[in-house]
Amino acid sequence: MKKTHYRGSITPAILVMASSFLIVAYGLLALLALQIDSSNRQIASQQALNIAEAGINYYRWHLAHDPLDYYDGTGSPNIYTHQYNDPEGGEIGAFSLEIEEPSDGSSIVTIRSTGWTDSDPNIQRTIEARYGQASLARFSFLQNASSWYGSGITVNGQVHSNNGIRMDGTNTSTVSSAQQTYTCGSETGCSPSTEQPGVWGSGGDQSLWDFPVPAVDFNSISFDFATMRNSAQSGGLYLGDSGARGYHLVFNSNGTFDLRRVNYTSYYYGYDDVDGCQRRYQRIGSETLIGTFSVDDNPIIFAEDYLWVEGDVRGRTNVVAAKFPLETNNVDIWIPDNIEYTTYDGSDVLGLIAQNDIYFARDIPDAFQIDAAMLAQTGKIIRHGYLWWCGGTSQAVKDSLTINGGVISFNKSYWNFGSSPTSGFISREINYDGNLLFYPPPYFPTSGNFELIDWKEI
Repeated sequence: MKKTHYRGSITPAILVMASSFLIVAYGLLALLALQIDSSNRQIASQQALNIAEAGINYYRWHLAHDPLDYYDGTGSPNIYTHQYNDPEGGEIGAFSLEIEEPSDGSSIVTIRSTGWTDSDPNIQRTIEARYGQASLARFSFLQNASSWYGSGITVNGQVHSNNGIRMDGTNTSTVSSAQQTYTCGSETGCSPSTEQPGVWGSGGDQSLWDFPVPAVDFNSISFDFATMRNSAQSGGLYLGDSGARGYHLVFNSNGTFDLRRVNYTSYYYGYDDVDGCQRRYQRIGSETLIGTFSVDDNPIIFAEDYLWVEGDVRGRTNVVAAKFPLETNNVDIWIPDNIEYTTYDGSDVLGLIAQNDIYFARDIPDAFQIDAAMLAQTGKIIRHGYLWWCGGTSQAVKDSLTINGGVISFNKSYWNFGSSPTSGFISREINYDGNLLFYPPPYFPTSGNFELIDWKEI
């Protein structure tokens, strides 16, 4: 029988197997290359994010050393690029910065930092962070003098004094003093004078009492009447000497305010602990309408004369009474009626700053409410004592006082006389307004270092 031989019959199978192997091998190599590339890109992306964050930290450091420089030391707005080195000193990437300076009256700085590596500069990450200096309105009460909070008061917010505090009321936040001990005199109910702890009294929560703590330096507060006046002249409402008794501002719920010249005032007798029983020219007898203005168009209102302020506030503004030269003049603010916001979401904000004192008038409503951050730069915030031996009347005692904002004064602020009281308010409630912390009334004083408000990647 003849045998048949098939030459080369195994070759196609070997070729198929080899081709399949090569396809799989190249596929695996391609997949491995993709994974390596993806891993490198992830590493570059994470490094870019870290470098962008380093840019944010750099400019926060820069602001700590020069709080008013929003141009990275160049003097002009631009995009600022800095190289980024590894800990051993070699350059591994860079970041670019865009700085958005605060709007008028705000302390909030927006920093956008974009980072990338030298090895893959096309992979970039951007972070936006907002920093702000806390306003003095972070305190419900801030005073440079000793203070006394009676049994009928509730303070929902921080209380601080650079001297001693007697707390007989209710506090729901910290009560702090810069003193370990102080000499308690008649101003805080001690006769004869005795030495007391920095914070003491029959009120509480006493677990929130904290002393001694660093003082708030009133001399270093970011506060400048000249800047405020210039800002009012260039972008607000500036009021010079009225030639009469001052000005009356009445805020309207539609976002406007009426400005009136006060032609004539009459007085009540009232007592305070500085000059005793005196005539207090607080009642407006006649006035003349000057005009109606928009709150939005006037973020600051500056008067070199006495002011009366009341009404329903819609919008954001700061009202200032100060007269130049400051060393030889003093002007005050009177509040003759309620001041209330139309909303409480932060869109309505009022500051009241007096060179000297802020007074609550005698003929205020029985339920008296002030929505504002108040500051008496060299004086106090008080309602006089309308006592029987100083022209006292049935108008002396009111049902309640509610302040939504802050009471900030160089001297002791007060409004009650006698334990009943014989003049003042039966109940008092002071509430912290969180909307004022980093976004206070325009040009309201701030203090301290820049603090992080929020951070996001964009």
